Amino acid sequence: MRVFLLALCAFVLPASALAQSVSPLPTGKLPDTVKPIAYRLDMTIVPERERFTGHAEIDVELKQAAASIFLHGRDLNVSKAVVKIGKRETPVTFTQKTPLGLAQLDFGRTLQPGKLTLKFDYDAAFGDGPSGIYRIKVEEDWYSWSQFQSIDARAAFPSFDEPGYKTPFTVTVTTKPGFVAVSNAAEQGVPLRAGKLVKHRFAATEPLPTYLVAFVTGPFVTLEGNVPATAQRPRPLPLRIVGTKPYAGQMAYALEGSKKIVALLESYFNQPFPYPKLDQIGSPVMPGAMENAGADIYGDGILFVDEASPTEDKQTFGMVVAHELSHQWFGDVVTPAWWDDIWLNESFANWMGYRIGNEWRPDLNIGVSAIDEAFDAMQIDALAAGRPIHQRIVNDADIDATFDQITYGKGGQVVAMIAAYLGEEKFRDGVRLHMQRYHHGNASTDQFFDSLASAAHDPRVLESLRSFVDQQGMPVVTLKRDGNGLTASQSRYANFGSNLPATQWIVPVCVRRAAVRSCTLLDKPNGAIEAKGDVVVVPNAGGWGYYRFDMDPADWSALIAAAPTLPEGEALAVTDSLWASFYAGKARFPQLAALARSMAGHPASNAALDNGTRLRKLLRSGLISDAALPAYRKLIVDLYAPKLAQLGFDPAVGAHASDSPDEQKLRGDMVQLVAATGSDAALRGKLVAAAEAYLGGDAKALDPQFAQIALSLAIEDKGVPMAKAVAEKGLGGHDGALGQVAFPAIGGSGNAEVARWFFNDLKDPRLPQARRLYTAASFLGSPRTRDIASDYMLRNFDTFSQASGGGGIFSVRASQMFNVLCSNEQADAVDAKLRPQLVNGSTLGLDRAVEAIRNCARFKDAKANEVSAAVMGK
Repeated sequence: MRVFLLALCAFVLPASALAQSVSPLPTGKLPDTVKPIAYRLDMTIVPERERFTGHAEIDVELKQAAASIFLHGRDLNVSKAVVKIGKRETPVTFTQKTPLGLAQLDFGRTLQPGKLTLKFDYDAAFGDGPSGIYRIKVEEDWYSWSQFQSIDARAAFPSFDEPGYKTPFTVTVTTKPGFVAVSNAAEQGVPLRAGKLVKHRFAATEPLPTYLVAFVTGPFVTLEGNVPATAQRPRPLPLRIVGTKPYAGQMAYALEGSKKIVALLESYFNQPFPYPKLDQIGSPVMPGAMENAGADIYGDGILFVDEASPTEDKQTFGMVVAHELSHQWFGDVVTPAWWDDIWLNESFANWMGYRIGNEWRPDLNIGVSAIDEAFDAMQIDALAAGRPIHQRIVNDADIDATFDQITYGKGGQVVAMIAAYLGEEKFRDGVRLHMQRYHHGNASTDQFFDSLASAAHDPRVLESLRSFVDQQGMPVVTLKRDGNGLTASQSRYANFGSNLPATQWIVPVCVRRAAVRSCTLLDKPNGAIEAKGDVVVVPNAGGWGYYRFDMDPADWSALIAAAPTLPEGEALAVTDSLWASFYAGKARFPQLAALARSMAGHPASNAALDNGTRLRKLLRSGLISDAALPAYRKLIVDLYAPKLAQLGFDPAVGAHASDSPDEQKLRGDMVQLVAATGSDAALRGKLVAAAEAYLGGDAKALDPQFAQIALSLAIEDKGVPMAKAVAEKGLGGHDGALGQVAFPAIGGSGNAEVARWFFNDLKDPRLPQARRLYTAASFLGSPRTRDIASDYMLRNFDTFSQASGGGGIFSVRASQMFNVLCSNEQADAVDAKLRPQLVNGSTLGLDRAVEAIRNCARFKDAKANEVSAAVMGK
């Protein structure tokens, strides 16, 4: 799964134990004493109804005598439950035991070991956010989707909801005539009449865990095609794009892109696509994507793009589609044995998403964004509140906390670092071997490492991998000159004022001087580093190392001067390490300004503007005083307006269509900085005029690339009336592109009156609660609306958390949205309000948020006067 985003396993209570005492309820992985063998699910899903119904049959093997067993079912109204042994059926009692969905099945007598079948009839309510089976109304029609990772399958059917149990699923879906019904396997024949409804029948699946099962039902539109045969697959693969009616004309890009990405992945794994068909499905409230076997589900904004879409949208499409489709092999065919090993799925898929996405469209420069994501992960990896990539899971509440930037950003970069050190071919051979060994089975971290070791023949590299996977935090490597050579020391990176335990890694340090790249495994606190040559030292060659670096001032100055000539990945690593030194209390603002000035001349958009993004954070963190604000805005304009003038700017549709994708992205990002952060009056006026013309009916006045910033500025200037107009357009559903940007534009407006209107007066039922949550998070990003948003969200946190999935992997991150605050008083308020509400869930997101707020407050108190003075040239 890819997100921008509580399992209990089956357990038998023997009759002897019942006679002796009442055992505590299971709270994590338990002995595998009941084994599911196969599921048959007969679902009736009519999205306009408030509830769906189901009949579930589960063939199981009972491994020891028992009078009751534990399984899963959350908020299911079970009207009938029986156990079938041979031809005899006996009623049993189904009882939900915990809010997280642990359930108990009482047989009424002791059953002996053997095979039996459990049968259930039940109904349940649809959700309104991406958790379980949920429904959304789009224009005049209701549609439904499913989202089961990690433990939300139990909200759809009684189950043994654990990844280690992989079984075939035979599914039927009964719904209205004319509706599209999608599940994991191919549909068999034509739908059969079932009263006023029809029944869709699907073939039995390959063995799957419960979290990869999918149900999608409604009046969807589709675009069908085939992935042509490849060297690994002799026959075409049926491929279909599925979306709500507003996207009927926006599916061709997804169809053609998916075809090419499937073929590239087949080549990498040297195996055919593992399932008999592929559906690529859009959902209006999915904030990421999900790799259901043969039926991937994406947020609409990820899947429904075209060649005219902004470069960032096409990059996201390529990366996320490659990420999710790589899961069809790594995650779906070979599944983690338990949630401890979910990093194997996500870290590997993150690396593959960028790698294959870049191979699909090299012109989009997708691959280098992996480095950006890794540096984002370093922000939370520097906190005391955290976890290693590979984390032992013993409590239900800890599972969803693993779907975070540590798993995705850090894990993906560590995989990239080791792949680069081993060499692509050796690493690929290890992956292929792993896929062969555990085909349609489960595998642990140790088994993956063993597969790599068998291919790499280099145990020290695997020791290095373990040191990064099994430990929290990251190293900072400090380089010093020693005659003609370099010495390196490693320590754990810590923010200013933090006191973190000492940690040591085996760091693959790769240094470049001119064209000579030298790599060393730094396995001690200090050591010599081979770095041939006498020119500028680049301490993270390629930028793929998951570490930060520091140097003497003279070496920093030389590297800053060389910044525009560095490869893009190295340029990003330079920027991150210097800013990290600043937040550790070492580097000073004049160095940052010098780097921003030098790097603004870099030809690549990410490198040119990374410093601008970080400069924007200074204002949001309260490091720029009111007196320094004019000088700060002038600095931003002076840095980026000249390059924007060279590029030229016209907000009209297609005005810059002939530019390269990276030039288009560079222009869009510079417009954001100069108009919003720099507050350049002329540029703002041009954007607001284009937004007004667009809303007035001139569809050609505003290119999609500039729609969100132009609408935000118009709302900032014109206030609530403009916000209402944008909201109405976005909720109307007739313009899919506008629907994607309308509410982010409202939330990003920085207008306090608009924030009050949104939180207090906007009650439109067409706005899903999940989208309301994402908009509220946008309001947190501006100092002018932050307090309004945080006060409202603290008062309504439970409602927002439920709207984002009701305890799923999205709601577990909800508390982390508050990490943009920057005072100890706010930290106290967030902690006091949220901690009691998280009593049954993970507190890791809250712990991180509170620590980040306190870190920001401490740094602001110590450095704000110094930074403001430096900005004003004092």
